[in-house]
Amino acid sequence: MGEPGPTESLPPAAALIGRWRWPARLVSLWVSAAGLALVIFLGFHLLNLALALVDPAGFENTATALHGLIWLPLVEVGLAVAALTHLGLGLARVVVHRRAVGTVAPARVSRRLGQAEQLAALAARLAPWSGGLLLLFLPVHLAQLRWYRPPAGEELVTLRLALAAPWAVGLYVLAGLAVALHLFHGLESAHRSLGWLDSANGLRIRWTGRGLALVLGGGFALLALALRLGGTGPGGVG
Repeated sequence: MGEPGPTESLPPAAALIGRWRWPARLVSLWVSAAGLALVIFLGFHLLNLALALVDPAGFENTATALHGLIWLPLVEVGLAVAALTHLGLGLARVVVHRRAVGTVAPARVSRRLGQAEQLAALAARLAPWSGGLLLLFLPVHLAQLRWYRPPAGEELVTLRLALAAPWAVGLYVLAGLAVALHLFHGLESAHRSLGWLDSANGLRIRWTGRGLALVLGGGFALLALALRLGGTGPGGVG
């Protein structure tokens, strides 16, 4: 017999992972870069929504100004592509990995001590579920507030009407919690995939990312509740 080929002596899972190593690396880089771009957008989006509570007129003026930008549709398409590919490719990567290594795998447990580290490990295990929920939420949100563009001066009324149904506000709150859970692990993971994480900045990136995850996810969940409790009328009275 001749010498075994490069992958003949490897188990099927290792051969599959080896064959797709570079495509998987490119997918990982894109998922990480798109995810970080979406985090920046979520920060601006949360600030704009918070304006609706403290300065409704300012919120309407800002929304009208943004909707008047000629290049806004290109930005929205880019964000939609980034969101769909980030979530979709992330889920596909999990499916491919599980098929390669088998459905039976040890539960991911953090080697670091502390409840926050265990929560990060839990967030990593639940990442496919939080990502899947956000993938389902995105078309609902777009259908309510973007595919139907509210007229100038009616953005806040339309937003409150979108949250009027109990299932809708529940979905928005769950989506906010999914964002928090997804980012609690994902921000550190993205920096690692992009090669930006090292021993010098690891602790700072880790805790900055976790704090940002709680602010963004908790902020969106609380804002959905606050806007719902504010009523459906222009002045917040249903």
